[in-house]
Amino acid sequence: MNPYYFNPGYIPQQVDYSVQQYYPPYVPQHEEYDERQQLQNLGGFERRIRALERQNEEQVREITRLNRVVERHTDRINRLNQRLRNVERRLNIPFTASQDGF
Repeated sequence: MNPYYFNPGYIPQQVDYSVQQYYPPYVPQHEEYDERQQLQNLGGFERRIRALERQNEEQVREITRLNRVVERHTDRINRLNQRLRNVERRLNIPFTASQDGF
């Protein structure tokens, strides 16, 4: 028998292949998981935010400390420069600024 042979007396039946006929209505199982996951993520985000805030505070303290160090050194350099100018003046050394400012 030829499988491609069309039987003119054959009438196809209407079959409802609806999914609801075979499976219960879809109820997402992952919604509860998603809510728990979101709560865990929020906790993780909050921990990460606190860690970043601590890191930021440490960096601010370090920057403040370094600014104080720079200010102390700048003041010291200015005092040394004044003393040098006084010595140059006493020894009658003419002051001429060079290219680098010294």
